[in-house]
Amino acid sequence: MVVTATTPVLTDSQTLKEVVNCLTENVPIKTQGKCEQQNIFEILIRAATQRDSIENTTKVLKNVPTSNDIRYHLEKYSDLAALEEDLNKALQSRLPTGIRQGQQKIAIDFNLIPYYGEPSPSETPYIYRSQAKHGTCSFYAYATVYVIKKHKRVTLAIKAVQQQDTLVAIITYLLALIEPIKLRIERLYLDREFFCVPVIRWLQSLDIPFEMPAIIRGKSGGTRQLIRGRRSYKTTYTLNSDKYGSVTFQAWIVCTYKNGKRRAHGREFFIYAVSKIQLSLQLIHDDYRLRFGIESSYRMKNQCRIKTTIKNPTIRFLFMALAFLIINVWIYLLWHYLSRLRRSSRQVFSRLFTLKQMLEFLRQAVDRNYGVACEVYLT
Repeated sequence: MVVTATTPVLTDSQTLKEVVNCLTENVPIKTQGKCEQQNIFEILIRAATQRDSIENTTKVLKNVPTSNDIRYHLEKYSDLAALEEDLNKALQSRLPTGIRQGQQKIAIDFNLIPYYGEPSPSETPYIYRSQAKHGTCSFYAYATVYVIKKHKRVTLAIKAVQQQDTLVAIITYLLALIEPIKLRIERLYLDREFFCVPVIRWLQSLDIPFEMPAIIRGKSGGTRQLIRGRRSYKTTYTLNSDKYGSVTFQAWIVCTYKNGKRRAHGREFFIYAVSKIQLSLQLIHDDYRLRFGIESSYRMKNQCRIKTTIKNPTIRFLFMALAFLIINVWIYLLWHYLSRLRRSSRQVFSRLFTLKQMLEFLRQAVDRNYGVACEVYLT
């Protein structure tokens, strides 16, 4: 006989309350009149769940401030550094239990949002140049540091990257932000964007275990000279820079076979810069790929990122950070409401509460609070 639970462990109202509380506790907004802090956050959350704009969201809901009122209050955020600090506190306020226990796998990523057009003076410091993608070489760039836990990505901090920021400065800043959590780093995964002399030298000096893919350069020299033979192997390689000198590191070269994947055949080589990693050569490639296998952060954050054409870098940062915050709260709710402790580990029933379902919970809770417009009148 199957016994069905009659008391829910989580409701849409609880879900909305958790996200709103996370914001109101950490991100203050000075409001006036009928436009209260909770109203603003609920409208932002509703827009995020539908990947919609603030303009359209205020038209869909009844009895809410206008989009101009929302933008007026959001424009009060003039200090991006202060907002960054508040939002990082919010991200770290909802961490699953166990994050601080034992050694953890940490990763740092770049999230690039295509930018088109001519930047204004206020935008220019935040326009990051990178390889062409989606028809542009200009991007809003956000660096995130996250921990991989139980096949979930928990974002610990986010930084809006400025033109003046060096790669070493970005890593230093992000690692400093997570110091209060007192995480013990088992290994650090880095994007190939960080493959350069200053970063490798700095990580070696800090004695941090790390792995990152090397950029394959040169026609016959450079890192391309490491691609040879039919077997994986380890060696040392010296990376040279006219500006920064040189650094020598362990290079692990992995040879794999495509075996018809994407209708391709033949050998494929991957080169990794490695330091103090306790893994076999055969496992390094799969280990690094794990960071992509963890429910893709890019795909997930794009499910709940507010659609906007606003040029203000501070407000754009708020919208980006809100997407990561919603995902963090989702993982927090899974850990605290939809999991059971089994012996020495915790079993999480993520199939019972997917991110898509959480977004639907948030939408319907906001819609119920305000009502949805179902008539149109000529004024």
